[in-house]
Amino acid sequence: MNIKKIQDAQLENKKVLLRVDFNVALENGKVKEKFKIEACKETVRFLLEKNCKVALISHLGRPEGKNNSEFSLQQIVDDVESILGLKVRFISDCISGERENNLENLSQGEIILLENVRFYAGDENNDAEFSEKLAKGFDIFINDAFSASHRDHASVSGVAKLIPSFAGLRLQKEIEEMEKIKNDFSHPAVAIIGGAKIETKLPVIKFFEEKYDNILVGGKIANEALDQKKEFSEKVILPFDFVDDRLDIGPKTLKKFQEIISNAKTIAWNGPTGKFEDEKYAMSSNEILRSVLASGAYTVVGGGETLEILEKNNAQDLIGFVSTGGGAMLDYLGGGEMPGIECLNH
Repeated sequence: MNIKKIQDAQLENKKVLLRVDFNVALENGKVKEKFKIEACKETVRFLLEKNCKVALISHLGRPEGKNNSEFSLQQIVDDVESILGLKVRFISDCISGERENNLENLSQGEIILLENVRFYAGDENNDAEFSEKLAKGFDIFINDAFSASHRDHASVSGVAKLIPSFAGLRLQKEIEEMEKIKNDFSHPAVAIIGGAKIETKLPVIKFFEEKYDNILVGGKIANEALDQKKEFSEKVILPFDFVDDRLDIGPKTLKKFQEIISNAKTIAWNGPTGKFEDEKYAMSSNEILRSVLASGAYTVVGGGETLEILEKNNAQDLIGFVSTGGGAMLDYLGGGEMPGIECLNH
């Protein structure tokens, strides 16, 4: 994909609006998915080395266009400082004039974090006037949020049409890895697809059905596929036994999945195979992770819930590539539109 890259931009002393994805799970006010914050670290460092003044913009949760302290990014400032190793100045409104004043006065090694962009309905509506307010005062826009790039939002694609825009280092890496598992992989290739919402997973199951050797389907989508009598080729393996009320795949299905995984050279995994948030039904997801690691296959993992499985097992560094994208990964692989990337095309 021929996109404009941060390495090609004239960055010296520029004011940069950097779209990141800090839409993280929180527990007692602390960030559970530290990996998502860490993902932008390389790009932020790159910009600071060019003496840029950097403001980060992100969404958190679904505040539905209203200011709601439950979804304020202020609560993650300490975690962001700790993970990025930088001083973070928080601004409580993502479009206020305060931004320009603070950009001028940033110290070396200090960045700005703007308040949740979804406190304004204009973000999700990709409102032109709101995009202009976001872009005001900035010289350059960088998208480093692959996981939001399937959204046609003001903070993703709207601003990109108003000021010079480029792909951050993380976004470039995500695209490279998605292309690899789409077009440049070794056989046997196995996809593991779990989680919920069969309608969002069908395109990616169909994609893998055409290219991969086996598709192992678990989680709620397996139940939905069975209930709706979805028809697939013999490459797609649905569960044939379960735990309790179909809250996890059963031991026979797990054994079959593990046999297939053990021979794989490439694995793409998105979504848990059981109701993993309940420890009783996390067994298959944890066992599948063990099998994936033991296989030695080149593995790409994506999706927030799948990342939680990795984090619980301290396995993030043992996987070939961990994508920040859940829905974005599915859309990219399934041939869906990616407005946040398409607007960066040459």
